[in-house]
Amino acid sequence: MIRFDQVTKYFGDKPVLDEVSFEVDEGETFVIVGLSGAGKSVTLKHMIRLMQPDSGTISIDGEEITHLSRGALRTVREKFGVLFQSAALLQWMSVRDNVALPLREHTKLADEEILKRVDEKLKLLSLGDAGDKFPSDISGGMQKRAGLARAIIMNPKIVLYDEPTSGLDPVTSRRIDDLIVDMRKKLGITSVVVTHDLHSALAIGSRIMMLHHGKIVENAAPADFIRSKDETVQSFLASQYITKKGKWEEFGHE
Repeated sequence: MIRFDQVTKYFGDKPVLDEVSFEVDEGETFVIVGLSGAGKSVTLKHMIRLMQPDSGTISIDGEEITHLSRGALRTVREKFGVLFQSAALLQWMSVRDNVALPLREHTKLADEEILKRVDEKLKLLSLGDAGDKFPSDISGGMQKRAGLARAIIMNPKIVLYDEPTSGLDPVTSRRIDDLIVDMRKKLGITSVVVTHDLHSALAIGSRIMMLHHGKIVENAAPADFIRSKDETVQSFLASQYITKKGKWEEFGHE
């Protein structure tokens, strides 16, 4: 589904991504973790070619995108939905109009059909009563759900999540985790999640990849990730009070 092959990206003379290679399989939830500046968000931006690698190749659905024309790239980008860290809702629009925006911008559907599809997504994300409200009238968790509704309104094959639980309380964060899992189970969506939250990563990920100084130091299923012998990984786990023993032993995904 997504393949990075020896991707390198420099900011000035500093390699932010240093010969990074990995694959994301269809239908999985692939989580990228690491300290600030490790290259997580840069990796995400390369997937939709908001950034261009200095070397290496990136393929989406078997199509190498590094040198695609603008028109061909637009077709590839239609396979993606994106949930931004801030939800990025337009404050002067209702929740319903925010979710409807991609359909109004990129399709010729009648407004009646657009509103039908929007209400279906709002209901799916337990926002059926929030359509007429404005972003400032709903909680941070509801804003994230509205952002997710907008991200999936075009029925994308892949959804990119940039720090989906950032700024949320623990209870709301776990609800967002549940939604990401539901999107995979109910819609078969392939998810790529960038997060600092290891508790979230362990709960939702089919695989977890850790970047450190632009290099991959681990790429494993949750149960194997917490048993990693890499000192950087163990230090990152310990910083969030996650050890190899206890309930984390139970983590495993189908």
